[in-house]
Amino acid sequence: MAKGKHLYGLPKGKHIYGTVKVGEKGQIVIPKEARTMFGIEPGDTLLILGDDASGILISRPEVVSKAASEVFKKMEEEQ
Repeated sequence: MAKGKHLYGLPKGKHIYGTVKVGEKGQIVIPKEARTMFGIEPGDTLLILGDDASGILISRPEVVSKAASEVFKKMEEEQ
């Protein structure tokens, strides 16, 4: 399994895959190491989230859905 580039002091499980360039049509290529590690295949759907201060996050929709479900569950428990 790919490990990503290691930088001194980078926490375990955190990876830097380098940089990508945005093409004329606004497309980027996800580095092969990242695609392999996260099982991203051609045709997969990814979710793009943005925050003015923090930037862009690319994730599988299921990951965000699971996190949202946990937040809603906790909110219900607190009522």
